[in-house]
Amino acid sequence: MSDRKVFKNARVCNSSFEFINTDITTEDGKIVSLNSNNESGTDCTGLTIIPGFIDIHTHGCKDADVTDGNPESAAEMSRYLAARGITSFCPTSMTLPAEKLERSFGFVAETMGNEPGAYIHGINMEGPFISHEKKGAQEEKYIIPPDTELFKKLNAICPVRLVDIAPEMPGANEFIKEISKICTVSVAHSAATYEIAKNAFDKGITHATHLFNAMTGLESRKPGIVGAVFDSGNVTAELICDGIHISPAVLRTAFKVLGYDRTVVISDSVMGAGLAEGETVPGGELVIKEGAARLPDGTLAGSITNLYEEYKNLITFGIPEEQVLRSLTINPARVIGADKTTGSIKEGKNADFIILDKNRNIKNVIIKGKIAV
Repeated sequence: MSDRKVFKNARVCNSSFEFINTDITTEDGKIVSLNSNNESGTDCTGLTIIPGFIDIHTHGCKDADVTDGNPESAAEMSRYLAARGITSFCPTSMTLPAEKLERSFGFVAETMGNEPGAYIHGINMEGPFISHEKKGAQEEKYIIPPDTELFKKLNAICPVRLVDIAPEMPGANEFIKEISKICTVSVAHSAATYEIAKNAFDKGITHATHLFNAMTGLESRKPGIVGAVFDSGNVTAELICDGIHISPAVLRTAFKVLGYDRTVVISDSVMGAGLAEGETVPGGELVIKEGAARLPDGTLAGSITNLYEEYKNLITFGIPEEQVLRSLTINPARVIGADKTTGSIKEGKNADFIILDKNRNIKNVIIKGKIAV
C-alpha cells in the first residue's frame, strides 16, 4: 500500500530556488508532483516549504560523537538533527588510530538504513591525513601521511563520501589522483602555500573543508589556501556560519566571491552541541565557552551550532536567501554526489523538506515522505 501525502497551498522553494504557490504530492518517500491538484491533504496556507538541510560535516551533538565508541551515537545524531531541519548528513570522523576508525565506521554502517531521523549518506573522513602545523583540535600523535590502502579498507566498511588531506604531506599527489576517482577529496588542516594548493586542485581536489579555519589565509603577497580557493572556479568551500568561527563581514565577502554554486554551509558540530554555556563536554576535554566548544587554552574545537541556526544567522547577516538555501541543500548534495536524489524539491527526488511558519520557525520536517517532526 502506497504512502501518499499532499501538502496544499504552500509557498514552495522549487528546484530553481524560486518561490511559487503550489501543492506538493509525495508517494513512497518520493516527490511525485509539484503542482496544484484537487486531492485533499494537509493545508499549508501561510506556510513555506524549503528543501531539507544537508550537513556534510558534523562530528556529533547532544553527548553523542560518531567516534565515541557507542554504537548508538549515529542514531542519536540522526534524531537530534532531524528536529532541526537536517534531513540527511555525513557523520564526520577525526584523526584517530586505524582500529578506532574501523570500529566507528562499522557502527555507522550498521545504522545506515535504520536511522530514526535524518538519514546518512556515508562518512566524511576528516583526518588522519592532515598537517601537524594546522592540526587544530585534532590529536597530533595519530596524524599519518596519506595512505590509500587504509582509506580503501575503511571505505569498504562504510562508504566515504568526502576525505580530507593536507596536500603538502608526502605522497599527497598520488593519493589525490587515485582517491578522487572514488570520492570527493578536500583540502583541510593544511599549511600549504597557494602554489601547492593550486597544484592539488589540478590533481583532483575539488573541495575545501571549513574555509579560513586551520589553513593558510589570504594575505597581500601570500594568497594561501583561501586565495587558491577564491581563484579556482571549480572548488567548493565549506563555511561555518555561527558568527564565531568566521566574522559576518568575512562571510559576506566569501559568499560574494564564491557565488551561488560554490558555498556549502556546515556545522562542524561536536558532541557539545545542545549543551549550555559553561557546561563541560562529556570526556572533560572541551568546555562550552563564548558560544563554541573550546580546548582549555581557548582554541576553537568545533561548533555547537546546527544548520537551522546558521540559516537564520545568514539571513540576519544579509546573505541573499536563495544563496543561503542553495548552500544548505543542493550545493552540499553535489559535493557528495547525492544531488540526483536529494537537495532540492523536484519530482523524482526524495521527499526531504521543511515546513516553516511566517517567522521561519519549524512546523514540520519531512524525511523521505515521513513526518519526522
